[in-house]
Amino acid sequence: MRRLRSSTVVLGGMGVLAATITSCGSEPDRRCVDPLTREKLPSYECESGSGSGSSGTTARGSYYYGGSVSDNRVSGGSFDKKAVDTGGFGCSGSSGG
Repeated sequence: MRRLRSSTVVLGGMGVLAATITSCGSEPDRRCVDPLTREKLPSYECESGSGSGSSGTTARGSYYYGGSVSDNRVSGGSFDKKAVDTGGFGCSGSSGG
């Protein structure tokens, strides 16, 4: 019977631990969206003050977290990052609404 070296076992265990930690702290998907129409926009539309030399311009869009895109419109997520449950292995999600 073949024995595993202790370093192999340790490295394997560290990989599992790293996967658990990163999945709990993972960020939800973030998209730039028009808050009125919920139309998906290019990311630069959510960055205030950017553009071709025009200072003081405001952003057209807001970031939308989670959800999905269908026909260039978002649904199933939230503009509030804290309201989106990222889930993940070993994480305790918030319940309630």
